Amino acid sequence: MAEIIPHWLTKQADLAPHAIAIELADGSCITFGQLREKSERFAGRLARLGVIEGDHVGILSTNQIPMIVAIHALSYLGAVAVLLNTRLSAEELNYQIIDAEVALLLTADDLIDGAESIKVKQTASFSEVEAADEAETNLKAELDLSDIFTIIYTSGTTGHPKGVIHTYGNHWWSATGSALNLGIHQHDKWLIPLPVFHVSGLSACIKSVIYGMPVYLLQKFDAKAVHQAIMKKEITIASVVTVMLQRLLEQLDEQYYPKSLRCMLLGGGPAPKPLLEKAKEKGIPVFQSYGMTETASQIVTLSPKDALERIGSAGKPLFPAQLKIVQLPNEHVGEIHVKGPMVTIGYYKNEAANEKSFAGGWLATGDLGYVDADGFLYVVDRRKDLIISGGENIYPSEIEAVLSGMNQIREVGVAGKKDEEWGQVPIAFVVKNMDISPDEIIEYASKRLGKYKLPKEIRFVKELPRNASNKLVRNKLL
Repeated sequence: MAEIIPHWLTKQADLAPHAIAIELADGSCITFGQLREKSERFAGRLARLGVIEGDHVGILSTNQIPMIVAIHALSYLGAVAVLLNTRLSAEELNYQIIDAEVALLLTADDLIDGAESIKVKQTASFSEVEAADEAETNLKAELDLSDIFTIIYTSGTTGHPKGVIHTYGNHWWSATGSALNLGIHQHDKWLIPLPVFHVSGLSACIKSVIYGMPVYLLQKFDAKAVHQAIMKKEITIASVVTVMLQRLLEQLDEQYYPKSLRCMLLGGGPAPKPLLEKAKEKGIPVFQSYGMTETASQIVTLSPKDALERIGSAGKPLFPAQLKIVQLPNEHVGEIHVKGPMVTIGYYKNEAANEKSFAGGWLATGDLGYVDADGFLYVVDRRKDLIISGGENIYPSEIEAVLSGMNQIREVGVAGKKDEEWGQVPIAFVVKNMDISPDEIIEYASKRLGKYKLPKEIRFVKELPRNASNKLVRNKLL
């Protein structure tokens, strides 16, 4: 039997029409009632352009209110939103648009000119849609949780990216699991500096509608803007990745965040322990989490009571989720497998990937980790980033964590380089805070790492390659 709920935006607009849904840095805002009205009217205009139930519609936009309006509008029509990364090349976008069978591409006004080289039947900017007449159409009053809502492509660091299917149920259970862990407070306001075209940014927008909670939406991450928002805008929860937390600690300097900040939700992979300890010293409530596009955002998160005591852990699975470790031979770590109603039903038109990744309802994540005696997950690394040197497994994140403890180092990334004698050897790419020599780095590391784990080469760089969510892309280091 299908699970049906009232349309979540309609419901929230009925419950709290005058409550703020989205707040911008310039002080402007939009209520849930206004968001519903704008989304319904946008849906009528999309219908005039020929969009019908089941159509796949691409959205190419930076964080802005019209983007969120477009996403909700598609849900009123029963169409599928294919969220596209604005940092991709035309060739990369064309692959995803063709693969996802996109019929119409919606773009931010300032991106419409760049869309000329994209192979799609029809393209329209948000303003062009707004200028269209509305068609009379039956908007969805209810949501079937098994219906497909969004498709988001993986980063594609190995081979072609895969289109991750999210149902309404995936997003619903993601929001529910998060609420059961973090709680919902009356004055919550969630800051989004991450792209909405990625699942972390999108999930916060969905939580906003389900919780009746305002989001503070930034067009992109800017350390000063995020710092000022936390200090002055009564932010209670902020979603960040490791490099963002590093930048915010630099901005904070000798100051302290107000007590209204109850959660700094940290995702995007294992964080160096020295960074987490610095955050603890400053009283920043960092909640490490673990999740991926395939899990509609976080699926494992530290709880408030454990945040300061379990530094380095991603926590325990959220209430509706399960986790198991499939051990690697002769290793204390294994591949992380997850299961739960927030986990994707599969990759779009990719049976080979589905057969490889899913079995018995479990998703093989490709990430490595272990669970301690108390059931807390520790994420070690991506399986594809593992360096095998002379038969020994070396985890880049372990080396990065050690070198991050040096005050002279601002950022560090480690990757494996092919080597005739050892198969692979670790190479460290370092962004300096101040002058330091390779010998000083190796000397520091040699006191904290086994000899076989020491970087065989130190390369100084101006910046590290990162994706749109500011996560390190190790395969682009070498």
